[in-house]
Amino acid sequence: MGRPEDHVYTVDAESAPSESEQQLVKPQKSSWKGLVWDTFDLPKDERWLMFKLDAFVLTFASIGYFLKNLDQTNVNNAFLSGMKEDLNMFGNELVTSTSIWTVGYVIGQIPSNLLLTRVSPRWVIPSLEVGWGIATIATSSVKSYKALYALRFLVGLFESGFYPGIHYMLGSWYTPKEIGKRAMIFWLSGSIGTLFSGFLQAAAYTNLNGVHGYEGWRWLFIIDGIITLPLAVLGYFFFPNLPQGGVKTWWTTQKEHELSITRMEGIGRKGKAPWTRAKVKKIATSWHTYLLRRYLPHGFLCTLCYVVWNNGGAQPAMGYWLKSFNNKTHPPVPGVTFTVAQINNLPLPTTGIFVGMALTWAWLSDGVLRGRRWPFIYLGAAITLVMCVLMRQLPLYTNIEGRKIVYWLSNIGSGAGPLILTWINEICSDDTEKRALLIAMGNDLAYVVQAVAPNFVWKTTAFPAARSGYLWSIVLQILLGE
Repeated sequence: MGRPEDHVYTVDAESAPSESEQQLVKPQKSSWKGLVWDTFDLPKDERWLMFKLDAFVLTFASIGYFLKNLDQTNVNNAFLSGMKEDLNMFGNELVTSTSIWTVGYVIGQIPSNLLLTRVSPRWVIPSLEVGWGIATIATSSVKSYKALYALRFLVGLFESGFYPGIHYMLGSWYTPKEIGKRAMIFWLSGSIGTLFSGFLQAAAYTNLNGVHGYEGWRWLFIIDGIITLPLAVLGYFFFPNLPQGGVKTWWTTQKEHELSITRMEGIGRKGKAPWTRAKVKKIATSWHTYLLRRYLPHGFLCTLCYVVWNNGGAQPAMGYWLKSFNNKTHPPVPGVTFTVAQINNLPLPTTGIFVGMALTWAWLSDGVLRGRRWPFIYLGAAITLVMCVLMRQLPLYTNIEGRKIVYWLSNIGSGAGPLILTWINEICSDDTEKRALLIAMGNDLAYVVQAVAPNFVWKTTAFPAARSGYLWSIVLQILLGE
């Protein structure tokens, strides 16, 4: 399924098969409207199924991931807005807290994703959301960075099943003409959370600082958790079962349930199968587990591809750079300072520009490039390489406005990740357990590196220059483009 044909998959609306006959999935050519949004090319019944699916799955997933990234960005914004001083985080504690979060995240991913092949996502995903919301709210009450460490571990553990689990879910419901866009929308909802966090921090600092005895940065975690818990409850009611899981989701009709199964059968997407010794051996020796030999010229390691992409981007440095102007002892540019609101808000165009570019990539990948995912791996590596060289070599304080522009453009090459996981969904269609395992494993190994590497190459004390960090990114982009 590495290079799906340029068509959409639909049930033949003209035929009226008997109950004993299997409905066939037939291709239809895409219209210009279908290139804008694929459901325009579908028959009415299938279009209505897709509308409900997008409304319940994609909306739930996007809001949930928005909140996850809001939380992750809140930690950085809180650090810049008072948490550093309140919790005595004057060393490398911020990076350490991120690494501890990553440890929890790494531990839970593979077990959680494999659990989805046996227990309905309707119960697994919302339950993880409840635990995540409680741990996030509790973060607002920490009195020391050691307490922050403990709660960040729990937040990471409860969050671990969400991202790979949603990608597995998308692969269980959507066809190749549909999945790339939705995987990107889901992932970018997290970036919107990053974008929104700056505004939220500025508002919390201005309007809630001191309310009920809580500093403004603490309110970020309270708000995040309070939004999450009702979403989790709704998930118990509206998040669907897997099409081939044997249990019809209550908001689908019997005909829609059968249609959803037929859609997956039409693209070779298999349902669950027993774990046997032969199955384990097959997965362990499968080229899917290690190589994308059939699709990438040099037999690039499949899991390594995602690991390198995930760790190869530059860490957000603009906030540290802006705050460095406020150094009262040794101001880098005397007379130039930035307020807390400016420190939180000026980096936001970086995310906005990146979102626009990444959406363009997804539409091109699903549409005119006929499901090809690999061109964006190479394109992203080339762009990110150039941006990291610029951020490493340009003077920090000579051209302030020029430096801002470089920061704003720094992420435009970072949109390949969801397309890599989409690719894994497609090439592993014949084995749902392998598909769940490899999606989680790719993301898991990426975060194993992330738990360790930042402590050496992206040290908090090295910002805003972060020369070793940018060098690390340059090396990884070269590897990604090999």
